[in-house]
Amino acid sequence: MNFLGFDINASALTAQRLRMDVIASNIANVNTTRTPEGGPYRRKMVVFQEQLKDSIASMPFSSGENVLGGVKVSQIVQSNESPLITYQPGHPDADENGYVAMPNVNIVHEMTDMISATRAYEANLMTMSLGKSMYTRTLDIMRI
Repeated sequence: MNFLGFDINASALTAQRLRMDVIASNIANVNTTRTPEGGPYRRKMVVFQEQLKDSIASMPFSSGENVLGGVKVSQIVQSNESPLITYQPGHPDADENGYVAMPNVNIVHEMTDMISATRAYEANLMTMSLGKSMYTRTLDIMRI
């Protein structure tokens, strides 16, 4: 029996969970003006890449080439957008003119990305559940 569908869904669940973690980090650092690297926090983004697996000889219509095996996070990149500059003369990180470099994190954009990641996660959970149901019914038919 081939469980490639479950492997693909599992890889998507892992990738979307990591995406949600990165988004949560962005939201948590929306006001961080100091980082170990210096300057304000920079928004991070997840880059996905297809994951290939070796062909399974027992698969129907196998050509001996690589087949899709899901998705993986290839890297987490920092945004190259400029930090937001705000006028806050009393802020500890304000320059001599009272301007502070703030993170380039837009909370509305992050919440939209979080909803998208959550829905993708839920869709993959539903697909796994339906696959499990199909395998269970197939086994029930084979018992008859």
